[in-house]
Amino acid sequence: MKTPEIRAERPGALIIGASSGMGAALARTLAARGYTLALVARNADALTQLCARINTAALADRPVAYSYPHDVRDYAAAPALFDQIRHDLGAAGSELRLVIYAAGVMPEPEQGVWSFDDERAMLETNFTGAIRWLAMAAATFQRIGRGTIIGISSVAGDRGRKGNSAYMASKAALSTYLESLRYRLAGSGVRVVTAKPGYVATPMTAGAKLPKPLVISADVAAARIADLAERGPTVAYIPGYWRLIMAVIRAIPAALMPRLPI
Repeated sequence: MKTPEIRAERPGALIIGASSGMGAALARTLAARGYTLALVARNADALTQLCARINTAALADRPVAYSYPHDVRDYAAAPALFDQIRHDLGAAGSELRLVIYAAGVMPEPEQGVWSFDDERAMLETNFTGAIRWLAMAAATFQRIGRGTIIGISSVAGDRGRKGNSAYMASKAALSTYLESLRYRLAGSGVRVVTAKPGYVATPMTAGAKLPKPLVISADVAAARIADLAERGPTVAYIPGYWRLIMAVIRAIPAALMPRLPI
């Protein structure tokens, strides 16, 4: 599919995992900052409703948000969808400049134990899906010599602890993948950013017992991540105090870790 010649009236942004939580908050934030959006998520109804709200609020002469229902574990369908998104953005007068991978799952355990199916879903959604989409973004941006890739990892990936082992492993893998991609694309004009939020109030964390003073809203997290699209560090803890918290946690001797309630 040939991407149409673009008169870039608005920069284009692709958000994978956009139907709720930080992904939906990022969609609202970036729309308000002048982006045309391609929103990808498994929940088609939620995605349609989000696009309708964004397009109503934009008061533009044509839509600024487009929905693409897709399960990131459908790896075979991703390349054709990526090409379609680039074509559609071009037809809307935008060039794809920003790709954010926000898809993630964290199922509740049964009696404190996660099933293999749940752990596999976390690894495939949180990490393998990211490889599929971000590799395509990297190749496209490297070819044109510009663009920004943001992967939403987590402070949970900084060290193995008691609790959801597969979730922590998926985020550690994502952080390492983004670091490697950053080194590979150095000097190409492509920015690769790792966002590491701490506790964020989203539907995914609704059932978790979180320390309220450390919990931020999805809108606050989204504003910080949106800032990273154009400036700031390539590895960012959100909020910044998590850098110190995780430095302390990483420094705890391994012999003490089983005794700690974290």
